[in-house]
Amino acid sequence: MKIIILIPVYNDWKSASRLIEEINSIVKDLDAVFSLVLVNDASTDEKSITTNSTENISSLEILNIKNNQGHGRCIATGLKYIFQNKEFNYVLPMDSDGEDRPEEIKSFLEYIKYEDGKPIVGERVKRSEGIIFKICYYLHKVITYVFTGQSIKFGNFTCLPKSTVEKLINDKSTWCSFSGALAKLEKDRSSSPSIRGKRYFGPSKMSFKNLIKHSLAIIAVFKSTVIIRSILFYAIYLILIADHISVITAIPLALVIAFGLSVVMIGRRENLEELNNALTNILNIDKIK
Repeated sequence: MKIIILIPVYNDWKSASRLIEEINSIVKDLDAVFSLVLVNDASTDEKSITTNSTENISSLEILNIKNNQGHGRCIATGLKYIFQNKEFNYVLPMDSDGEDRPEEIKSFLEYIKYEDGKPIVGERVKRSEGIIFKICYYLHKVITYVFTGQSIKFGNFTCLPKSTVEKLINDKSTWCSFSGALAKLEKDRSSSPSIRGKRYFGPSKMSFKNLIKHSLAIIAVFKSTVIIRSILFYAIYLILIADHISVITAIPLALVIAFGLSVVMIGRRENLEELNNALTNILNIDKIK
C-alpha cells in the first residue's frame, strides 16, 4: 500500500523539519510505503529542511508555489499534482506545525484495514487552545449545523482513498474549503478520534479573524441550503414578531441578512477553472529524496 502525506508549509520550516523526523520515526514499522509532498505556499522566509532523518520515507518533494494562495488551496493543488503524477492508494493531508499529531497516522492505518475505500477523518475529541477560542470554535460548529445541517468535526487531517481525491479535484467547492467539500462529496465517512496537538514552535496562527473566514468558507460550500434556511427563519421570525416590531427585534433580521451576504461573497471563491489550472501556479519542484 502506498500512502502520500501532503503537508502545506508557509515559512515554518523549523516545524516542518521536526514533523518529517517524527513521521520518519513513526512509519518505520508500519505496513505501507510512505512518501511526502510538501507544498511551499510562496514562503517569504528562506526554505530550509534541516533533517536527514528520511530513511523510512520513500520520497520527499517540495512543490514551490509562485503566488501565496492559502492553506486550503495548497491542499487542493497538492491533491491535483499527486493524482496526476503519482501512484498511490491514499493521500493523508496534515498541518506542518505539530497540531496534527503524527502518531495518529497509525490509527488511520488501523481504520484502513476495516474501512478500505472509505475516507477517514480525524474527528477532534480534544483541543489544545485557550477557553475563548474553544467557545468560538463551538459556536462555529453550532452555526454551521443550524444553517447547513452538517456536523463537521474535522479539518485537514484526513486519510483519502484515490476515488475521493478524484472527486475533490473535480469539484469547485474544493477551491473554497477542503473540509466543506469533503463533507459535501463523501457522506459515507469513517472517523478516527484525534487530539489537537500543540505547535512545535510559536503560537497558533488560527486567529479569531481566520476562524471566521474558515467558518464562512465551510458554510459557503452549502450556500443553497443556507439561503433556504435563512428565508425560512426570516419568514417564521417575522410572523412571531409581527405585533412587536422594533429596532431591537429587527436586529436578528439584520444579522441574518449580513450573514447570508457574507456567505454568498465567500462562496465566490469556488472556481473550477482556477482549480483545474492550479498546477500552473507551481514555480518548480525540489526533489529532496
